[in-house]
This record gives sequence, C-alpha cells and structure tokens, in this order.
Amino acid sequence: MFQGFALFTGLIEQIGTVKDLRQGAGAARLTVDLGDIASELVVGESVSVNGVCLTVVAISGTEAAFDVVRETLSRSALARLAVGERVNIERALRADGRLGGHFVQGHVDGVGRISRIHRSGGATEVEISAPREVLELIVPKGSIAVDGISLTVARRRGEGFTVAIIPHTLENTTLGSAKPGDSVNLETDILGKYAQALLRGRPRTQKELTEDLLRESGFM
Repeated sequence: MFQGFALFTGLIEQIGTVKDLRQGAGAARLTVDLGDIASELVVGESVSVNGVCLTVVAISGTEAAFDVVRETLSRSALARLAVGERVNIERALRADGRLGGHFVQGHVDGVGRISRIHRSGGATEVEISAPREVLELIVPKGSIAVDGISLTVARRRGEGFTVAIIPHTLENTTLGSAKPGDSVNLETDILGKYAQALLRGRPRTQKELTEDLLRESGFM
C-alpha cells in the first residue's frame, strides 16, 4: 500500500511541522518542514512521517513534499493532519546503522485512539484503543510503533493496550503533546505478522496471537 521498500527503527530523529496538505483526485500532496534533515535527503528517498513510509518527491530549502495515495490516506491518520501540526520524522535505516528500536516497515496496520494518559512522577502510561485486527497481533512485552515511535507493550486488555513512556521519548516526539482523543498510526511487530501467517492454516482452538503461542511455535 505504500511506495517503495524501506526499514525504520522507530527511533524518531526529528519533529517536523506540516506546512501544507492538498487533497487531489487520486492522492494528496503533503509538505513538511524537516529542518536540517532536509538538506541530507534526495528525491526518491523514503522517510517515515508519523510512522507512514513516504517517498520524497520534491525538496525546497528545509521543506520536503510527499505524494500520499488514497489507500494510505484511508488506512492511516495522515488525512487528519492540519497545517502547523507536528509530526515524527525518521529516515530509513542504513545497512551499516545500529538497530536501537525494532524493525518498522512504515506499513500502518490501523488507526488507534488515545483513551487515557496517566502521569505519576517521572513515569507516563498511555492507554490506546485499537481495532480488533490490530489487537490480535499485540502481545505484552512485545514491540509496537505508535506514530512511528518504537514502544514496548506493557499490558493488553479489553479493546486496547498500554505503553509506558520515558521522559526522553516525551521530550523528543509528538507524544509529549498528545492528549486523549488523538488518533495515532499503529504498526505491529513484523514478527507477529509472520507468526500469524504461518499459524493461520493450522487447526487450533486458540486463534489469537499470544506470548505463549509464539514461544510454543519457536519464535521466542
């Protein structure tokens, strides 16, 4: 559903600012001020914008433009962006780079909604509601990308899950200004997707992906 192929780590490099979002007949043109990162980009390069892998189609000064196809707009929260809104930015992982987060493809599985933010001392927990098809791929202590940010699932229950956020992440990503009701792009761990695909055809009473099922099947 997204142009090209790239991998990301979920470690946000910079927060960009939306300068323009123009809807067209079959796609939209998104322009983002990327600051210093723009000078290091080339047309055709992949960039993660709030967790969505997009291709740079034009560069002017500190601003980069991306064409966003209708399918991407319908499956992510990009269509809801407004001029002046901040977005998480990460360039694609280089072959010689360190993997500090987890493998993120920039292929959004669904849109979640922040239902609660609880702050206590230096710790912050964010509860996020998610579509059922996304929840089936989430396991406690597993990885998930929220608006492109690599996070660890603390708990999963009911119709959502909880992630714990450290102060550094709050200060250097858009989660620092997030509030209940905000929509977020969700991408589950690629390991869970492959495991589900391999196990889908097997007859078993337990259909949801769980930590025990992954361990039993040799993925952990």
